[in-house]
Amino acid sequence: MAPWWVKDSHKGSSVVVKMENPNLSMVELEAPSEDDFLMDNSPTSSQEKGRTKNAKQLTWVLLLKVHRAAGFLTSIGSTLLSFGSAVRHRVASGRTDDNDNETDENKTVRTGFYNFIRVFLGLSLLLLSFEIAAYFKGWHFGAPHLQLQYILTFPLGVKDLFDWLYAGWVLIRVDYLSPPLQFLANVCIFLFLVQSLDRLILCLGCFWIRFKRIKPIPKQEAVADLENEEHTFFPMVLIQIPMCNEREVYKQSLAAVCSLDWPMSKILIQVLDDSDDPITQLLIKEEVHKWQQNGAQIVYRHRVIRDGYKAGNLKSAMSCSYVKDYEYVAIFDADFQPASDFLKRTIPHFKNNEELGLVQARWSFVNKDENLLTRLQNINLSFHFEVEQQVNGVFINFFGFNGTAGVWRIKALEESGGWLERTTVEDMDIAVRAHLQGWKFIFLNDVECPCELPESYEAYRKQQHRWHSGPMQLFRLCLPDIIHAKISVWKKFNMIILFFLLRKLVLPFYSFTLFCIILPMTMFIPEAELPAWVVCYIPAIMSFLNVLPAPRSFPFIVPYLLFENTMSVTKFNAMISGLFQLGSAYEWIVTKKSGRSSEGDLVALVEKESKLPRAGSEPNLDEISVDLQQEPMTRKTKHNRIYKKELALAFLLLTASARSLLSAQGVHFYFLLFQGISFLLVGLDLIGEQV
Repeated sequence: MAPWWVKDSHKGSSVVVKMENPNLSMVELEAPSEDDFLMDNSPTSSQEKGRTKNAKQLTWVLLLKVHRAAGFLTSIGSTLLSFGSAVRHRVASGRTDDNDNETDENKTVRTGFYNFIRVFLGLSLLLLSFEIAAYFKGWHFGAPHLQLQYILTFPLGVKDLFDWLYAGWVLIRVDYLSPPLQFLANVCIFLFLVQSLDRLILCLGCFWIRFKRIKPIPKQEAVADLENEEHTFFPMVLIQIPMCNEREVYKQSLAAVCSLDWPMSKILIQVLDDSDDPITQLLIKEEVHKWQQNGAQIVYRHRVIRDGYKAGNLKSAMSCSYVKDYEYVAIFDADFQPASDFLKRTIPHFKNNEELGLVQARWSFVNKDENLLTRLQNINLSFHFEVEQQVNGVFINFFGFNGTAGVWRIKALEESGGWLERTTVEDMDIAVRAHLQGWKFIFLNDVECPCELPESYEAYRKQQHRWHSGPMQLFRLCLPDIIHAKISVWKKFNMIILFFLLRKLVLPFYSFTLFCIILPMTMFIPEAELPAWVVCYIPAIMSFLNVLPAPRSFPFIVPYLLFENTMSVTKFNAMISGLFQLGSAYEWIVTKKSGRSSEGDLVALVEKESKLPRAGSEPNLDEISVDLQQEPMTRKTKHNRIYKKELALAFLLLTASARSLLSAQGVHFYFLLFQGISFLLVGLDLIGEQV
């Protein structure tokens, strides 16, 4: 019998260990029994029971850890299976990027670029096989300085031919291949450091602006005049909304612009519709007519000859006879939804500042958290606006016009030559020419204008191609004008070296060449080396600086670094097209919109619209309904793209990562592995929405 002092003690019961993975069954472990709590004065008994108790506790802990490990492995397995099925689905139903409606010249250029990468991949696979065979025959390259170690382990007859070939290959590498490769690597490293230094200086300038709380402040009398509605300071403002086949967003844009807090007699809204879809044209006309009935000063314009893309559209609108009555022009793209006080926060900066030609507002994004692609874009554009645009605006009074969400002095546009259709970046073109004429710019970081980010990689890639090919076109055209302009040497240096070469040409060049070409080649030609600080540490610091303006995006710092290197393929291709005037340099495809609006904007617009008087029947409504009924109602199937260049580079980087294992280069291996996976995900269009 048990002693009396343990009669009411804890009785043995079962303990159920619940696993996080629901696919695993419950496991019942035996809990301590009454014998585990019996007291015995003998030292031998105490030691044996102590060892038994410790063994049982250790068993419980080990079983618990085993089940947790099993659950983790099971979750990884299910994730890999779902990822594999998604990849198989994408490959089976995907369309290659050759299916785009492009010119023959553009297809030729892209095919040549892809063939170059494909040949390079084939050589890398061949060299990988050769290096693996050499490794198992005793040829070893060891980190950190990749010194060759040769081990004699095979019979002489077997080793002679292969060793002779590999020794010759090593000599060719040392004497002929590694010197030019190392020279090119050093050049790219130098450009990388210069560009990183420029980015660091921009960040320090942004910190100084925040520390000193520097921001453009309008004249107090201008603000007071606007607050006093009886005062005469309400200049005539022309508002232009260029659009083309953007059925998803025209309602939000027109509602926001028509709700601007400005006297109706002092404002005119031009809807510049370049749509070639008759249904879209009728819908936009009806929306314009509705706002006309509600009292808005708004007109609809549609060009018969649609030349020059957006620049031609704006140029045609500025040729109207009534434009001479207006002093300023505000431009909003079709997906931009300015706040009601936008004009009251921008126009006052022009009063008593006759040298000011442009006031640019910052963009904000209603769909920045929609998917991984929009989150990464938000990081990039937040740095562009808060750091690049703000620093250049404060210290230089010059930056590239963003094409929308800005107010121009019409006199500055006219004296600078007006809108020109010679490039696909008409906004940067007019900004450069206005700066050469001596006009100053102001960037307002605290005035935001909501808009959309591209949600599919296909739309984002085409947007980035236009944004990086156009500046190179413009550089070729504007270089003589910049050299002969009557501006200071510092301004010429800033425009040629910093604005065009360093930030528009050097960045995509070294990103693609250094991390997508040179780094994989150094794995197969190890005599040419890239230091670990080039591969890992400096890019990590630069990515950290890029994320600072968007602190909520810090968890995405590593995907951002990998994705920016992945996008270097598109940017490099676009830069070459623009620099050498290839066919794709003049390609303009309207970025696809989804028609999203922020919740606050929708509430404000509903309240504003409910206060306006409703008109009677609207003309052409029957015509629109008939056309909509005749329009085919088949639902469009979404398809993903398969991007061959990105896939080829993915296999190239993964091949190079396998080669890096032979020389035990840890940092290089991890970078190549994750960068290759990033290229693979983008190549299979597993980032962003389908199109």
